[in-house]
Amino acid sequence: MDLNSIKSKLNALQSQGKSKEKVDYTKSLWKPKTEGKFQIRIVPSILDKQNPFKEVFVHYGISKFPIYALTNWGDKDPIVEFVKQLRTTSDKENWKLSKKLEPKMRVFAPVIVRGEEDKGVRLWEFGKEIYMQLLGIADDEDYGDYTDINEGRDFTLETVTGDIGGRQGLKSSIRIKPKTSVLGTDKTIIKTWLAEQPDILELQRKHEFDKLKEILQNFLNPEDANEVDEEEVKTPVNDLPWKDEEEVVAKVAPKKESNYTLKTPPKSSKADKFDALFEEEENNSPF
Repeated sequence: MDLNSIKSKLNALQSQGKSKEKVDYTKSLWKPKTEGKFQIRIVPSILDKQNPFKEVFVHYGISKFPIYALTNWGDKDPIVEFVKQLRTTSDKENWKLSKKLEPKMRVFAPVIVRGEEDKGVRLWEFGKEIYMQLLGIADDEDYGDYTDINEGRDFTLETVTGDIGGRQGLKSSIRIKPKTSVLGTDKTIIKTWLAEQPDILELQRKHEFDKLKEILQNFLNPEDANEVDEEEVKTPVNDLPWKDEEEVVAKVAPKKESNYTLKTPPKSSKADKFDALFEEEENNSPF
């Protein structure tokens, strides 16, 4: 017996019908939702004193909501493995599909929002463009360590409405303050800020390997999809605080035919053909 599969099925059945406690993500995550200027301070991360930035990788477009890749937790991810297999072929469509399926990088940094210090440290989410700017500033010896609690620097984050990938959305830009400043004046509060910080991977839902295989299979063969994740449909995507505003990740609409052309050994059904892609991995399992 595959004990991991049995455990996963048992947990799924036990959780059916149970109401989920609603999580207020605004207490842990921050992102501007309106046009304007915001003053923020990036603080040293409790997870890594040398680096305040946390890179995570997210699957977009294969489900109703973004899915955090299992590789963020150091585990194998069936979608990532499938992307690798697609790229072993010379088929142009497979390569196009692999580009859609590969997880996209998002970055989080712990920040204090000036004027909202009472809310404590929250995680600010941004994409590659702002990330590159922040790294470039950190590499500039004229500015030094902008996370230093005594001689660091605040940032001005400005958001304006503009065209992003063919739609109207909030575009962000940052400017570092020319003068250094202290993080705060109350030592007790500063200690709290440095000790009590949310962890993005603890906030996000971690899917089981088999669940991601099912989601991937339903995306590749949408006519086979017959289940809806009741937990996920409760929250409209527009209400999620980490919804991408700075840059648009294309949402892929499932087609009515198979979305891939990867050659696999002949099987009796599409489900068997899909499972064949993972047979080698499962055969190497100790269970």
